[in-house]
Amino acid sequence: MHEIGIAEAILDAVEKRAAGRPVQRARVRAGALLRISEPAVNQAFAMVSAGSPAEGAHLELVIVPARHICRTCRHITTSDDPFTACDGCGGIDLVTEGGDELVLESIQTTEAAHVPGNPRRDSGDPARPA
Repeated sequence: MHEIGIAEAILDAVEKRAAGRPVQRARVRAGALLRISEPAVNQAFAMVSAGSPAEGAHLELVIVPARHICRTCRHITTSDDPFTACDGCGGIDLVTEGGDELVLESIQTTEAAHVPGNPRRDSGDPARPA
């Protein structure tokens, strides 16, 4: 299950960006050639994030297809399949670009339930007298 290694890499990036704040969710862009699925990577992430600020966070996975360029007819196509044939001529002599990236796009942290200070003056209501 290679998702464990991928989940560990995601957790490392999430923890750096969160800087100790609790994380609710993270959005990750993954190349199709990594061959990962959202349920499998979420299960692996739940395992590796136990006890961390990201414990319980949900990963949203966006799959990015690879780009294939046919060396015979120069047709360009995208596909999730690394063993695809050219849509233009049917040839299999293709150059593959991308499809192997893993990028943390964003995280959503949990809001603090309690902010220290005077509750009468820190209410956030400017119309309320201090």
